[in-house]
Amino acid sequence: MLASPSRASRPLGRPKAALSVSAEEREALERLSRRRKTAQAIALRARIVLACATDPQPTNGEVAARLGVSQATVGKWRRRFIEKRLDGLYDEPRPGAPRTVSDEDVERVVVTTLEQTPTDATHWSTRSLAKATGMSKSTVGRIWGAFELKPHLTESFKLSTDPLFVEKVRDVVGVYLDPPERAVVLCVDEKSQIQALNRSQPILPLVPGTPERRSHDYVRHGTTSLFAALDAASGMVISSLHARHRAVEFRKFLARIDAEVPAGLAIHLVLDNYATHKTPAIKRWLVRHPRFHLHFTPTSSSWLNLVERWFSELTTKKIRRGAHRSVRELERDIKSWVATWNENPRPYVWVKTADEILQALARYCERISGTGH
Repeated sequence: MLASPSRASRPLGRPKAALSVSAEEREALERLSRRRKTAQAIALRARIVLACATDPQPTNGEVAARLGVSQATVGKWRRRFIEKRLDGLYDEPRPGAPRTVSDEDVERVVVTTLEQTPTDATHWSTRSLAKATGMSKSTVGRIWGAFELKPHLTESFKLSTDPLFVEKVRDVVGVYLDPPERAVVLCVDEKSQIQALNRSQPILPLVPGTPERRSHDYVRHGTTSLFAALDAASGMVISSLHARHRAVEFRKFLARIDAEVPAGLAIHLVLDNYATHKTPAIKRWLVRHPRFHLHFTPTSSSWLNLVERWFSELTTKKIRRGAHRSVRELERDIKSWVATWNENPRPYVWVKTADEILQALARYCERISGTGH
């Protein structure tokens, strides 16, 4: 009687089914995976199938690690493709009333929304697309909701072209997540040209049923510039107001930081690439003050500087809806707000590692590559 194979020699887990794709299926899968405007759930399923169809065929675990999903997800879509081919990548219909909108109708709405524009506008509305496709506007709205399409919204962005982008991201994020010992990390920047604006007519106060009202026009009364250094650990802010924002004013602000930070601590500054931060006068000052260490954010990457988040709060809570009849009045308001902040400082906690940021950016670039944009 033959001995059964040892436990160690048996294959672990459920054996995976062999997966192969035809040339036509591969072309369709690659089109789904590359197309920026495809629903991303379907794009991911197409990438899973393509990854499983390589030779030699990888395990579910290898594909899961490569694409950042679970092994169960890989196994599900491998099995669905083997059983139903390309149709298996789409969600199965749920029980309920019979559908009145076909898959072709849904595809027509989605493709038209993403790849065409109306002749008389920059984007579709539910009414204009309903008229163009012969459907009701409520049907168009439901399809948009299902695919999270919002043609009326737009967001701004700018990818950094800094040749040292990766190195600077790792440097700045490293200072946030693992600050040096016996040192303070300060996020530094200037909010320049803050305008002292006063409305041309008195502001009408908030009353029940009516919001606060203010005239659309205003009178300018001059500008000021705010220099700020946010302590990344405590949330405390060192600030200074100046009429201008040249290297001379920046050097004065550095001297103020030097005076306020205890002498036994090194000072690490996170700041942008503004020209006034790199003038010969500033460089000479830094040579004479060796406890200062500078960490520059990449160009077009102000989101890496935590003080920008603090500036946003200042703008939203004090400046945007304020009314000031002089620069002195504006500066008094800003100083009061900073003093109130420092009575109960709230640090902004950085949670993303440099690798997570770079991987997210790489995934985004992969999504938009090959789209002509």
